Amino acid sequence: MQSYSLTTDKFLDHAAKWSAGREVVTADRGEVIDRIDYRALRDRSNRLSGALLEQGLAPGDRFATLAWNTRRHLELIYATTGAGLVCHTLNPRLTADHLGAIVNEASDRAIAVERDLLPLFESVADRCVAIEHLVTLDGTDGDGTCGGRIRRLAYETMLGAMEATTAWGQFDENAPAGLCYTSGTTGRPKGVLYTHRSNYLHTLRALQADAIALRASDSILVAVPLFHANGWGLPFAAPAVGAKMVLPGRHTDGASLAKLIREESVTVAVGVHTVWLGVMEHLAATGQTLPSLERVLIGGSRCPADLIERMEQKLGVRVQTSWGMTELSPVGTVAPLDAKTSTGAGKPAVGLDLKLTDAQGVTLETQYGVVGRLKVKGASVVDRYYASDDNILDDEGYFDTGDLASIDDNGNLTIRGRTKDLIKSGGEWINPAEIEIIVSGDPNVEQAAVIGRAHPRWGERPVLVVKSRPETGLDSERLLDRLRGKVANWWLPDEVIEVDQMPLTGTGKIDKNRLRTDFA
Repeated sequence: MQSYSLTTDKFLDHAAKWSAGREVVTADRGEVIDRIDYRALRDRSNRLSGALLEQGLAPGDRFATLAWNTRRHLELIYATTGAGLVCHTLNPRLTADHLGAIVNEASDRAIAVERDLLPLFESVADRCVAIEHLVTLDGTDGDGTCGGRIRRLAYETMLGAMEATTAWGQFDENAPAGLCYTSGTTGRPKGVLYTHRSNYLHTLRALQADAIALRASDSILVAVPLFHANGWGLPFAAPAVGAKMVLPGRHTDGASLAKLIREESVTVAVGVHTVWLGVMEHLAATGQTLPSLERVLIGGSRCPADLIERMEQKLGVRVQTSWGMTELSPVGTVAPLDAKTSTGAGKPAVGLDLKLTDAQGVTLETQYGVVGRLKVKGASVVDRYYASDDNILDDEGYFDTGDLASIDDNGNLTIRGRTKDLIKSGGEWINPAEIEIIVSGDPNVEQAAVIGRAHPRWGERPVLVVKSRPETGLDSERLLDRLRGKVANWWLPDEVIEVDQMPLTGTGKIDKNRLRTDFA
C-alpha cells in the first residue's frame, strides 16, 4: 500500500479541490464582514506559510495566536501547521499572569494578535522573552517594534508580498501540530501538544455517523472558540467534508448568533450551553424562529435537561450532548443522532476506549450501572503534559480524566461530577453534580452550582448558588423541596444564594473557583 502521511494540511487541500466554492464566512456582532471560498483560503494560507518562514521561523517553532473566530485565525492554523510550525492557540480570557507564563513555557517565537487584544499582549510582552515577531491581524499596523524589542508585522502586508507557493506536509505525521493549554480552573494551566497524526485520527473519529457527522451540504456555526482545543476539531472536520463554516468573531450573544443562523442557513450549530441560553432568551423575546437549523451540538459542561427540552420542542432541532477535554483533542463521547434522550454524554466512537475504576485506580469488575473514576485511552489522548517528562497514564495506558461517571446498559456515558468538586461532610461524600442536575430542572432556574463551605463541626457543607431565568424570582424553599426525597436529607444545601450573573471560565463553564472565593 502507498505511504500516505496523516498531516492536517490535507484537509484544506481536499476542500480546495473538491469543495472549492463552499464558503468560510466571518461576522462581527451578527453582521457578515468577510466571505471567502476554500480555494482562495487555501491559496492565502499557503502563501502565508512562506511569509512566516521568511521571517526565520523553522519547523517545530511555536507560533502563538491571540484571536477570535475569524477567517484570518483559520488561515493561520493551516499556514502554521502546513509549514511544520506548531500553532499555539491562546485563551484571551486567561489572566495576564497565566498568559505570560504559558507563552514563556511554550517558548513561542512569534504571535499573531487581534487589534482589540493588543493591550492584553502588550501588558505581558516584556515577560515573553522568546517572542521575536508580533503579527497584527487587522488594520495596517506594521513596521516598528513592540516594547522596543519585538518586531511588528502587518498580516495583510506580509501576505501581499509573498507570491511563491510553499510545499506543505514536508515532515513526519508524528510531528507536533498544535499546542493548547487547559483553562486553569483547577490549578496552573497545563499544555497539551497535538501531533498531525493525532489531529487527523481525531477528525476521522469526530466525523463518524454516530458522532458529529458533518456533511458537505451542512452550514456549520462554530460558536466554540478556536482557542478551545482547536475549536473542538471543527477547523479540520469542516474542510474535510467541504461544509460551509460560519465564524461569529468575538460576539456570541443570542441576537448575533440567531441572526447568523437565519441569514447563513445554518444547519448545525456548536457551542457550550451558556451560549444557547442566550439564543433561547432572544428568540423568546422576539418571537423569531430558526427554520434552517437541524442540529445543535452542546459540550463543555452538563446541559440542563430543561434547556434541551425547550430547544427541541420550540426549535424542532436535534440536540446532541457531548463530553470531552483538552487532553482528548477534545471530543470524547457524543450522543448519537438516533438516541432517545440527550441528557447523557453519549458514546465514544471507534478509536477511543473508556473504563471506570475505584478511587485507588482498580478497574471496577462491573462497568455498567455503577459510578467510578473515568479513564480514557486512544490515539488522540494525551500521555504527558507539555514541558514535563512525567507519564500521566496508568499501567494499562489510560488517562485519568478526574471525572466521575457511569455507563448504562446501552453503553451511554453520563458524567456524574468532578472528583475535585466532591464535598466531604461528616466524613461522607456529597456529589454537587447530582444536586445541580435536579435544581437545573426547575423552569425558573437558568444556572445552578453547588460548592462546599467550611463548617466547624461537619468539615464542609454544601451551598447552592442560582441564577434565575429572566422575570422570575428565587424561591429557596421550592428548590429545597425539589431536592427532598431525591437526595439524602443531609445533602440539602445549608444556604441558597441568588446571583445576577454566574461567573464563567474562558471556555464558558461555571467558574467554581470564583464562586468559592466569593461565597465559601
